[in-house]
Amino acid sequence: MKEEKRRSDRIMLSLPLAVHGTDEKGQAFEAAARTSVLSRHGARIRINRRLRRGQTVRLINMTVRCAADFRVVGAVTPFSAEGGEYGVEYLNHTENIWGIQFPPLGPGETAESNGVLECRNCRSLQLMPLSPIEVEVLQTSGILTKLCAQCQTTGPWSYSDRQIAAAGPEHPSAESQGNSPAGDARGRERRRHRRAPLRLPVRIRDYAGGVEITQSENISKGGLGFASEKKYQIGEGLMVTCPYQSTGENIEVRARVVSTREVEGSPRRIYGIRFASQGR
Repeated sequence: MKEEKRRSDRIMLSLPLAVHGTDEKGQAFEAAARTSVLSRHGARIRINRRLRRGQTVRLINMTVRCAADFRVVGAVTPFSAEGGEYGVEYLNHTENIWGIQFPPLGPGETAESNGVLECRNCRSLQLMPLSPIEVEVLQTSGILTKLCAQCQTTGPWSYSDRQIAAAGPEHPSAESQGNSPAGDARGRERRRHRRAPLRLPVRIRDYAGGVEITQSENISKGGLGFASEKKYQIGEGLMVTCPYQSTGENIEVRARVVSTREVEGSPRRIYGIRFASQGR
């Protein structure tokens, strides 16, 4: 019921925007963008420029010339040559630059949900309020940037390992949960798809626009393992093509990182990913 109510507050509407911000080098930029979905909390915007999780940008609604500061929650589609979509939310939640009046919340209703998230730096768990935009980003790119009260660092947060392992397809993939022998044993007990030790070319595309070509270590119907020197986070959403061909048609599927382990004597790590359920 709450999910239905949340969706009723979201409006699919394309409005022209001007986006002002500062890039990683400290250089100011201005870029054109458009909204795709509006809500009382913020919006989804499509822009042909990479934005960083957690950065502040100023959006100007060009139709009514209203402006406000927003926090970039994260990507909701992988960045590509055509741009990408990001979830942004008001820094001041009393502002409204859309010129649209959203229905008031009823008695006892709240504009936020709650979720148990895990800090990927210190592994502490915390029950924290989540806006609908943050929930949407967690369901796609899988990672939020927040300040951790435990380790006092601003870094990546995601659903806990147990939540990630419990979610996903009805039949778990070959990847095990965690890095301990006990975790591996539990993973083996859960497996319903046989792993094949196949080395096939794999293209990995993350939501920040990063792309790498690597090889699979093993493949099952529900997922695969691959080696990489890049750092991916447990719970992170990826777009995966396997087998990948530099020429010809490729099929890209959504996946999520569910396990990671170090390769001794190498900067590489082995990542286990689970393919998203059909229709999700």
